[in-house]
Amino acid sequence: MRYFKAILLSVLTITLVWALNRPWGSVPAFGPLLSPFAGFWQNAESDQTKDEEVNVTGTRAPVTVVFDDLAIPHVFAQNDYDLYFAQGYLTARDRLWQMEFQTHAAAGRVSEIVGERALELDRFNRHLGMGYGAEQTLKGMESDPTTREVLAAYTAGINAWIDQLTPAQYPIEYKLLGYAPEPWTPLKCALLLKQMSSTLAGGADDLLMTNVLRKYGAAVTFDLFPDYPTREDPIIPPGTKWDFKALPVPAPPKDSLLTNLIALSAPGFGVSPSRANPEIGSNNWAVGAQKSATGHPILANDPHLTLSLPSIWYQIQLVSPTVNTYGASLPGAPNVIIGFNKSVAWGVTNVGADVLDFYAIRFKDASKQQYWHDNQWKSVRRRLETIRVKGKPDVVDTVYYTHHGPLVYETGAKPFRPSIPVGYAARWIAHEQSNDMLCFYKLNRAENFADYREALAYYVAPAQNFVYADKNNDIAISPNGRFPLKWKNQGKFLMDGTNPANDWHGYIPADQNPLVKNPPRGFVSSANQFSTDPSYPYYINWQFAPSERGRRINQRLTVMKGATIDSLRMLQNDNYNLRASDALPTLLPRLSEKGMSEQQRNALQALRQWQRSNDAGEIGPTIFTEWTAQLTKAIWADEFDTGDTLPMRFPAFDRTLTMMQRDTGARWFDNTKTPARERFSDVLNESFRATCDTLVKKHGPVGTSWNWGQHKGTDIRHLLPGVDAFSALDLDVGGGAVVVNATNERTGPSWRMVVALGDQPKAYGLYPGGQSGNPGSPHYQNMIETWRLGKLNELLYLQSAQDKNPRLKRTMTLK
Repeated sequence: MRYFKAILLSVLTITLVWALNRPWGSVPAFGPLLSPFAGFWQNAESDQTKDEEVNVTGTRAPVTVVFDDLAIPHVFAQNDYDLYFAQGYLTARDRLWQMEFQTHAAAGRVSEIVGERALELDRFNRHLGMGYGAEQTLKGMESDPTTREVLAAYTAGINAWIDQLTPAQYPIEYKLLGYAPEPWTPLKCALLLKQMSSTLAGGADDLLMTNVLRKYGAAVTFDLFPDYPTREDPIIPPGTKWDFKALPVPAPPKDSLLTNLIALSAPGFGVSPSRANPEIGSNNWAVGAQKSATGHPILANDPHLTLSLPSIWYQIQLVSPTVNTYGASLPGAPNVIIGFNKSVAWGVTNVGADVLDFYAIRFKDASKQQYWHDNQWKSVRRRLETIRVKGKPDVVDTVYYTHHGPLVYETGAKPFRPSIPVGYAARWIAHEQSNDMLCFYKLNRAENFADYREALAYYVAPAQNFVYADKNNDIAISPNGRFPLKWKNQGKFLMDGTNPANDWHGYIPADQNPLVKNPPRGFVSSANQFSTDPSYPYYINWQFAPSERGRRINQRLTVMKGATIDSLRMLQNDNYNLRASDALPTLLPRLSEKGMSEQQRNALQALRQWQRSNDAGEIGPTIFTEWTAQLTKAIWADEFDTGDTLPMRFPAFDRTLTMMQRDTGARWFDNTKTPARERFSDVLNESFRATCDTLVKKHGPVGTSWNWGQHKGTDIRHLLPGVDAFSALDLDVGGGAVVVNATNERTGPSWRMVVALGDQPKAYGLYPGGQSGNPGSPHYQNMIETWRLGKLNELLYLQSAQDKNPRLKRTMTLK
C-alpha cells in the first residue's frame, strides 16, 4: 500500500507538471507563469536609486537619462538620432506590452494571442482598412527624410530593449497570455496612429440617420436633428472674419435625399440609442497676457479618453542640440504629443469632423470583380487578409476595395460594430497618405506662431483642436486636420456610390482651416463643441459634442482676471452642471408632489436644494443624471428605439430641452405604445417617480448611499479585460459627462497639464496611473490618488543633465 501511494503521488505530480506546462486551447500554460525563475515573481520591482551604465548597440554617442522621483526620464542626447533611440528604448522598458498589444489590435492580430474569441474584432479592423491605412501613412512618413530617420531611431531603440530581454524579464502580460514580444517595425508606429483615428475619428451615424429619414421624412429629420443647436458657443468666436477667398463648395445631387433612401438597401443591425451621441471629450484653453497674473499666457489641456492601466500617456523630456521639450508622449510613437518647450506650449482636443462616409456599392455580379460608378464598370481591388488564430487554423478573408474604400461588411454579414451598414464601402480619412508625425516633430521645436502654423499644415487625422500659447504673448486655437470639401450635410446620411456627385471633391485648404489668434476677449478654448458658427464657408459636420462644457469654460474665463496656474487647475476640476442649470428651471416647477411616496418627495427636496455641482458627496447629480436619462428615453424610445429592424438615434438633449421649453404640446411626448394620450407633464412626472424607485431599489432610502461618487464610480481598468488585480476600481470622484471635469464611469481626464509661459516655462501635470506598465512596480499607479484629488505635480523642466533638484534620483547612461 505504501508503494502504491508513492506511485500514485508520482503519477499525479507528473500529470500536474505536464498539465501546467501545456496550453489548453487559447488558455496559456500556467507552469511558466508560476515558475520562480521566469514567472510573475520576476516582475516585482523596487524603487531604483542607483546610477547605472547600460551597454546598448545602436547609439552614436553616450546618452544621459536623469530620472526624477516619479520615474519620469529626462533624456539628454548629443544628436537627434540618439534622442529618439533613447525614447524608444525607455518607452519599451516601461510599456512594451501595452505598445505591442495596441498595435496588434489595430492590425487585426489579437486572435494570435487570445484565440478565436477575438476573431470578429480582428476581421472588423481588417475590413475597415486599418492595416491598409497604416501602410499608406508609413509611405507618407518614410517619404520625408527627417521622419524616416526619427522612425528608424525610435524602432532601433525599442528593439535594443527587446533584444536584451530574457523570458524571465518579459512583462507579466506576456506570461499570462503565453506569448513573446516580436521585433518592432516602423509600421507599428503607423498602426498606433490608426488606432487613435479609430477611437477619435471612427464614429458615424449615417445608417441611423438614414433610417430616421426613411421613417419620418426630411422635414421631421431636419427639425429634430438640426445643423446647429439652440445653445452653443463655438470654438472660433462668432463674428470672427475669415481672411481668405473660399473655394467653391460642390453642389449636392438634385435628388440627394431620394438617393439616400434608395441607398438603404439593408437596414443593418441595432445599436443602443443612448450611445449614439456619447457625451465625452476633452478641454483646452489658453489665457492671454492681459488675463494672466504673470503677464504672459497660461495654457491648459486635459484630453478625456478611456481611463486605463497602463496609462495612455508616457511622460518624458527630450533634449538634444535641436530641441528641449517636455510632455505626454504616446507609447509606440516618437516625439511629445501634448507639451511645451522653452518658447511655446500646445495641447489638443478632438474636433469630431465627419470624415467617415458610407457608399452603397452596386456590383456587376456575385464575383465582385467590378462595380458601377459614373456610368461605367470599374475594377475592384482584392486584398487577402490572413488571420492567425491561436490553437486554430488560419482564417483567410478577402476585403474588396473600391475607389471609395473597402467594403466593410458583405451582404448577409452581421456587423461587429452595428452602426456600420452592410453592403457599403467606407470612405475614411484614415486611409489617406499622411505624415502626422512631422507635425509633432516641428511643434516640439516651435519658437513662435509661424512655426505653429507650419507644423499644423502636416497634420491629417484624427482632426484636433490645437491650442497654442507662447512667451511672445501670442495665443491661438485652430480646429485642424484634413477636412473633405463637401456640400452641406454630405455624409449625414448613407450615399449612393454609383453617383460621382457624392464623392469627396478634394479638401479644404490647410490655410483655410478655422483659426483665431489673440481674440479681443483674451482667451481661446475648446471642449469638442462646434468648431465655428454657420458663417464659416465650409462644412465640417452637423453634430459635435454637447455645448455645456464649452459654455461653462467660456463663462469662467470671461470673468477671470489675474489667472494663475492654480486657478486654471481649479477650472479643470470644475463640477458645475450647466445642463442642470439650463433644464431644472423648466422641469422642477412642473413636478407634482400629489401621489408621491415619501422617498420620492425626499428625492425631490434633495434635487431642489442641490447647488448644481457634480461633487462626489452630492445626491443631486445622481438624481438629475438618472432622471434626464429616463426622461429622454420616455420621450423618444417609442418612436426611435425600434430594435434591430430599423435602428435610429435619439435627438440630442439640446433639441429635447428646446421642445420641453417651447413646444409642450409636441406629439413626441405621447407614448405611442399605450392607448392614452400622454402629455409633457405626464411623461415628466412618471419618469421622475420611476427614477426615484429605481434608485431606492439600488441604494436604499434617500441618503449618503445616493452620493454621486459612489453611484457613478470610476474604474481605471487594465487593458486586459477581467484583470481586476491590475486595475483601480470604484474611485470616489466627482465630475460627469457634461461638466468640465468630465470624469465618468470609464472615461475622464487622461492627462492634465497647465503651463505658464515666460522667461522659463513653469508647468504642472499628471495622469491617472504611473510611468511603469508593470503592476509589480511602485510607479504603476502612484499618481492616481493625486489625480483623484484634482491636484497636479510640478513638471521638472531641466536645462542640462547637471541640473540639481532634490526630486532627481538617479542617472542612466546609454553607451
